[in-house]
Amino acid sequence: MLKTTLAGLRAHLLRLVLTALAITLGVGFVSGTFVLTDTMRAGFDQQFTASADKVSVAVLPGGDADTVPAALLSRVKGVSGVQDAQGLVRGTAPLVGKDGKVYGDSGTAGVSISTGALQRYHVESGRPPAGPGAVVLDTKTARRTGYKVGDTVSVIDRQNRARSFTVSGLVDFGVDQEVGYRGAVGFTAATAAEMTGEHGYAEIDVKAAPGTSDAALRDAVAQAAGGSYDVLTSAQLADRLSKSSGLSTGELTAFFLAFAIVALFVAALVIYNTFNILIAQRTREMALLRCVGATRAQVFRGVLAEATIVGLAASALGVLAGVGLGAGGATLFASADNTSVGSVSVSVTPVVVGLVVGLAVTLVSALLPARAATRVPPVAALRTQAEGPVKGRAGIIRMVLGSLLVLAGLGIVALALMTKAGEGPFLMVLAGSMVIFLGVIALSPFIVRRLSGVVGWLPARLLGVPGRLARENAGRNPKRAAITTIALTVGVTLMTTFSVALASSQATTTAQLAKQFPVDYQLTTVGDRLIPRQAAATLRTKPQLSDVIEVRNADDARFDGQETGVGTVAGHALGRSIKPEIVAGSITDLAPGTVALHEDTAKSFGVGVGRQVTVTRGAQRLSLRVVAVFSGETPIPNVTINEADFDRAFGVRDDSEVYVMAKKGVSTDVSRQVIDDATKAYPTVKVGSLADVKAEFTKAFNQLFVLVGALLGLAIIISLIGIANTLTLSVVERTRESALLRALGLTRDGLRWMLSLEAVIMAVIGALLGVMLGSGFGWAAVNAVADGAVLSFPVLRVVAFVLVAGLAGLIAAVVPSRRAARASIVASLASD
Repeated sequence: MLKTTLAGLRAHLLRLVLTALAITLGVGFVSGTFVLTDTMRAGFDQQFTASADKVSVAVLPGGDADTVPAALLSRVKGVSGVQDAQGLVRGTAPLVGKDGKVYGDSGTAGVSISTGALQRYHVESGRPPAGPGAVVLDTKTARRTGYKVGDTVSVIDRQNRARSFTVSGLVDFGVDQEVGYRGAVGFTAATAAEMTGEHGYAEIDVKAAPGTSDAALRDAVAQAAGGSYDVLTSAQLADRLSKSSGLSTGELTAFFLAFAIVALFVAALVIYNTFNILIAQRTREMALLRCVGATRAQVFRGVLAEATIVGLAASALGVLAGVGLGAGGATLFASADNTSVGSVSVSVTPVVVGLVVGLAVTLVSALLPARAATRVPPVAALRTQAEGPVKGRAGIIRMVLGSLLVLAGLGIVALALMTKAGEGPFLMVLAGSMVIFLGVIALSPFIVRRLSGVVGWLPARLLGVPGRLARENAGRNPKRAAITTIALTVGVTLMTTFSVALASSQATTTAQLAKQFPVDYQLTTVGDRLIPRQAAATLRTKPQLSDVIEVRNADDARFDGQETGVGTVAGHALGRSIKPEIVAGSITDLAPGTVALHEDTAKSFGVGVGRQVTVTRGAQRLSLRVVAVFSGETPIPNVTINEADFDRAFGVRDDSEVYVMAKKGVSTDVSRQVIDDATKAYPTVKVGSLADVKAEFTKAFNQLFVLVGALLGLAIIISLIGIANTLTLSVVERTRESALLRALGLTRDGLRWMLSLEAVIMAVIGALLGVMLGSGFGWAAVNAVADGAVLSFPVLRVVAFVLVAGLAGLIAAVVPSRRAARASIVASLASD
């Protein structure tokens, strides 16, 4: 029987090529995910180890402390076995870009660069700072700002003064998370302390003298430092750096594997359909095997043996493809982040998991077709069998089961939408959507049969006989067509769900921004620095602006005995330019001796309108009456008091934020230029607008869509392979039929059009099903996550999905249709 199986496999090898390709792509995704994350993990571990290897022992703050006292450095230097010890200063030292404004939203980190044997960072070009007038820049910051070695740069010190330095070198800080986000300027230790205002060290690095082990030195340093610090060896420091970096390759693996599972599910549908068609086409072959003595078990094992061979071969190719995909992905990540991840790391995991998953998916998908092969009676060798409509008892069971699943899923989704938005309702929507989709799969033969007539109506009207034949062929074998279209439906459903959810999230965010920030411009500053009051005073003199609103905050206050932030807003703006949603009272009544509270603050302190509360700062004490409670995200502080009360309790302070309204009729370009000119003297002041914020959100949403679309694209490609495979096998099955049509007058072009339109109809049916399901799933998911979400439907994007699916179906039919058109009429009529 094994020889028979191998002979049959050789005879039908070409028919299994596309199936093997589907398995290869799915397995390649899985293996590539593990290769990618293994390579990234190995590369980052190497960088952490290389950085920590320069250090024998490190002393870090313990408990809730942020720094190590500077006085501890001299004690550590006096420990026996210490060759050298240096303190690392880390704070904020904003670099001024070539546009006159500080670089980044948070200001660059100001760090000290160690010297000698303790220099942990790689100097890419130039040299480390050797004196108070020199700095180094991290390579990313230098690239983005355009500075190079030898340039003069301005850096803002703790007193908001700009100081000039010469760039002596460019440094690669490796995978330092803070530097990667903010950028960094490196100084000598003394200059770093002066510029950042830090009085302690973020870390003390110690180098052991020759002959002293790291463990022994750690114990000695720990004894000298006392028990309130974390004293680590080089290996422990590397482990700490890795854990605190925020890098989670486990989450990255889970993210990519989720899409790999989708691809494998689609591949499983393709495999099932392929073997199902092959068994139907080989009915007489199976019957002849039964006639010559093959048992049901032998036939079953023969089909599974074919699946095993195909699965193993395709999975092996998938593992090889996965190595390439993983290496390419690691290179892409490294180039995007301008880092090095080292050489490709291939462990046993991607090989074993790829082979096991590929083989398991293939075998499970081939089980039902193999079982169907055992039911072929020997008498079938004398007649021809073909698949037809779903009918009889099996059809009734399928319809009832599918309907029950859809109704159950709708019930779960409805229950979720009646619950307060949050993680729980979202998971309920997810579960309900999966149940609905299972119901649709069960009902798909009935759905496809009906939709084939609807979708095929236009081709039938416009393209005559080929169009009418294509419409009839698309619905002739509904079970086969259903599996083919459902494979595409999976990808389009997920794409549409994500598109609708993304568009609705974007619309909801835009609506919330417009409601929460009813101003044209917002002035902020980096770090904990403040905006000089003179900036707002200058803006008030500009005739192009209608309103300038100042917000001031104080974090050193106590509200009813508990430490909390207190702020104030220019009094004339509340209730006029800034209108928070009022829960109780009136915000316009904020006179001296009163306070307005955010709803969350009022609830946490158990107070409401009319209650007396106290705000204290040192000896200053204010007794205030609550006159308003407001809600939502607003630009005003959660505890807002009158301007005069704030100045009396906290002194005259600079502004934390400034909001600006342009005068009606003044264009955006003019008003923005006026504000930029007025704030040019303040490099730490950043000017933002609602349009800027919306643009940032839009960019982030679009990048997310491109990423998810690219990952789901593999599942869609596999589904299109399924359409091509089904059509290819169908051409073989309908060889005599096609020849008869040719003999009756159908031209080669007509036959090509018939087969191409059949593929287009199946692709469009799958896309339409996906669009309908995805639209509902996306809307439900958004409403489950956020109450009051704004529904937005990306019409152009969804229409593009359907059009691209139709075009892809047309492309998938090119090879099968050409093969059918080229066949000889006489030879085809004589074929069996």
